Amino acid sequence: MKKRVTTSSYNFKDIITEDVLYVDKTRECYDMVSAFNGQFFLSRPRRFGKSLTLSALKSIFSGNKELFKGLYIYDKEYDWKIYPIIHLSMNALSAETAEEYDAHLNIALKRIAKDQGVTLDHSSSSQNFKELILLLSKTNGKVVVLIDEYDKAILDNVNNLEECKRIRTLLKQFYGQIKACEEYIRFSFITGVSKFTQVSVFSDLNNLTDITMDKNFATICGFTQEECEHYFAEWIVENAEELEMTKPAYLAKLKVWYNGIRFSEKHICVYNPVSFSKAMMNCDFKNYWFETGTPTFLLELLKDRDFDLSLLDNLKVNAGVFSSYEIENLDPIALLFQTGYLTIKDYDDKSQEYTLSYPNREVAESFSDRLISTYSTKPASMVSIVFRDLYESLHENDMDRFFDALKSYYADIDYDLKHKTEKCYQLIFYLIFSNLNYRVDMEVKTNKGRMDAVVETPKYIYIFEVKLDKSPEEAINQIKEREYFQKYMLSSKEVILLGVNFASDTGEVDGWLQESLKTNEQLKAVNLKTVNN
Repeated sequence: MKKRVTTSSYNFKDIITEDVLYVDKTRECYDMVSAFNGQFFLSRPRRFGKSLTLSALKSIFSGNKELFKGLYIYDKEYDWKIYPIIHLSMNALSAETAEEYDAHLNIALKRIAKDQGVTLDHSSSSQNFKELILLLSKTNGKVVVLIDEYDKAILDNVNNLEECKRIRTLLKQFYGQIKACEEYIRFSFITGVSKFTQVSVFSDLNNLTDITMDKNFATICGFTQEECEHYFAEWIVENAEELEMTKPAYLAKLKVWYNGIRFSEKHICVYNPVSFSKAMMNCDFKNYWFETGTPTFLLELLKDRDFDLSLLDNLKVNAGVFSSYEIENLDPIALLFQTGYLTIKDYDDKSQEYTLSYPNREVAESFSDRLISTYSTKPASMVSIVFRDLYESLHENDMDRFFDALKSYYADIDYDLKHKTEKCYQLIFYLIFSNLNYRVDMEVKTNKGRMDAVVETPKYIYIFEVKLDKSPEEAINQIKEREYFQKYMLSSKEVILLGVNFASDTGEVDGWLQESLKTNEQLKAVNLKTVNN
């Protein structure tokens, strides 16, 4: 009989005692707890299994050996000693000011102190944190510190820079107590989404081991392909039958939708555990990524900086993008990686260069959907209708309908945004096309320049040239003069040239022109005419 699956509980003890399916991650836990006075940091996207990992560590340091019967760590050499534990889930503490956050931290610390039979009487959370460590170690031996989502308060307030800096100062003092009390701490494990500098976790804790991109801990969160097929074997067989698919076909589709997330130079990919588990429970293929919670500030940051979204497909970066960064100068690429929207696709050992891209279909579609909502003031239901028209009109080569729908979408784009540069309009073009599930390439290089956009459907290849305050005729002429169509001459599909002009005063399409090149002979004729001229 197949085991029950849950995505709502992150309590290791409850999962084991209720006989709910648990994918064994205790090898990685053992590697950490067997270290002498280990102090570790792990960054992973939200809802990726960090809380469950901390809960498992809490059970280990509580001496609950029998909970681990049948798991990797059970038979390993370990003393199963009971330690006093300070377990803080920062995800449960929200505040808009440093004072409010300090008060919430104090409440959480005093609750832990009460459970441990001690009393705290300081006014600041950092002093109470230090006092709690000292009191517990004095009566019960060295302390274990487990902190989940250490950066939650910073991320919640990053749009309010001054208050965010005050919260950062508070947290620097708070986390600095781990270093100050190092001799009284047996083990510490800190998780978060991002890695900010000037937070004492990183600036002062020079003995903190960052396992975020350590190949030995690449699968500590998330499910590998082997784990999916082993632990969910009965689910996979039953779901494949219900969907009237073969098992190999079902596994292949699951991989396209949910696999591909990679956290190290070593080529080991994992599935998002929440998305995969929900796909098992619901026996479908849907975008569950939106439930992980996309940081609003990230989307606003991309929009405000006119970030080139076309770069996100096979983006080349060096290791510096994975290092710490400042709240005063947020790096969109680093944030996209740390929040899970970009992942490592390849690593070149010689150049030490990483290739980043979307990990899978679910993430790519969810990200596109979120951006669409961020750029447009239309309700989501209305946007979906517009995009259906765009999709169908490209499929049928109905350009009147296409540009009517395009004008409808652009009409509701944020006023300040659509009065910017030609590049801005090209980026929104990319956003639109990528959401239509057609193949889209932006800034396509040729030996004579760059095409703004190329969209390929089952029957047509559309070459777009976008202008601002010029004319669609000028755009079409550029396509011809620079022979952007050359690389498609051998295609059996009809090639459509489209010149589009936007008016900066209205921020909308004010003209478009279409020319069709239906055969290779016509393409050659255009090419010959260009050469003769």
